[in-house]
Amino acid sequence: MKLFLVLILSILLSGIPASAKKYLLYVGTYTEGLTNGIFVYSFNDQNGKLVNKKMPVVSNNPSFLAVSPNKKFLYAVAELDNLDSNQSGGISAFRIEKNGKLTLINHVLSYGANPCYISISPDGKKLVASNYTGGNLSLYNVLPNGNLPEMVQRVQHTGSGPFPLRQTEAHAHSARFDKSGKFIFAADLGIDELKIYSVGNGEIPLSPNEQPFVKFPPGSGPRHLDFSADGRFIYVISELSSTITVLMKYGGEWKQVQTIKTLPEDFKGESWCADIHVTADGRFVYGSNRGHNSIAVFKREPNSGKLEMIETVPVEGNWPRNFTIDPSGRYVLVANQKSNDITVFKIDQTSGKLTFTGAKIPNQSPVCLQFLK
Repeated sequence: MKLFLVLILSILLSGIPASAKKYLLYVGTYTEGLTNGIFVYSFNDQNGKLVNKKMPVVSNNPSFLAVSPNKKFLYAVAELDNLDSNQSGGISAFRIEKNGKLTLINHVLSYGANPCYISISPDGKKLVASNYTGGNLSLYNVLPNGNLPEMVQRVQHTGSGPFPLRQTEAHAHSARFDKSGKFIFAADLGIDELKIYSVGNGEIPLSPNEQPFVKFPPGSGPRHLDFSADGRFIYVISELSSTITVLMKYGGEWKQVQTIKTLPEDFKGESWCADIHVTADGRFVYGSNRGHNSIAVFKREPNSGKLEMIETVPVEGNWPRNFTIDPSGRYVLVANQKSNDITVFKIDQTSGKLTFTGAKIPNQSPVCLQFLK
């Protein structure tokens, strides 16, 4: 009898949905001067609703944001080229208060024009900024209180590519620490290379790795990247060729094992890739297409790392520059820069396919979404 009651109770409980969790979402935007630029939202992981907490932060072109591993600090670029005579942008450090509000800690120059990406090391002690127009990386130490001291090192990229106007010089578009924190991988759109740097603790921490770069086909324009959870694969999305390239580590060398288009075969228009993310379970990869205005959905084979396109889904907006997967893994949120909105999609947990929830939240020029996980 007791066993029967336990069985009945377990059946009844299985029909009760898990309690909803609410996460903070920070949205970076393009602004017209110094004005409200970072917005704070609450996201419900059960119904996919996004609510503006109405505590915006004044900033100038905070086009990319990064949250520290300890969740205490947020860093934002100021994508500018006029902050000093050296044509520099800037980086702002904020403390995250208990209610999610941001309090400015300090601001430093990026020592390169138009910083567009920042990454923080897994131990939270280093930060690297990618300066797009400057074609360089800027490395900083991070103090325990979140403060950014002056720059430790600047690494300049050189070269060019064949694509008209976009590849006349180096354009560092993103740089990320790997899971170990011992390496930085930097995608340079202007020279068609994924640079690889070793990270040390000396006066000059960054040095070219034994394999200093992976060369991409001319005119590709590598832009963003993401890692598989086991660190064996890197997925690089190229803006100019609308492709994703799969890199696999053989011994100590990274080699290309696949390049796949992000667009349907019958698409004839103009489109430029932007962002890429691998799901936490490693089963799917998503990439954004600006122009085609879609999210490309790929199934991932775990052993080979190769991708198979499942579908492309309209983003219900215009110019999906950045997107993110929520901490629960149930939703994809898309920042549509030109239609001034954020759209929300439900992830089918079996197929990886996306379904628009109907949620379209107005926001002026959203270009970066970062959850406080």
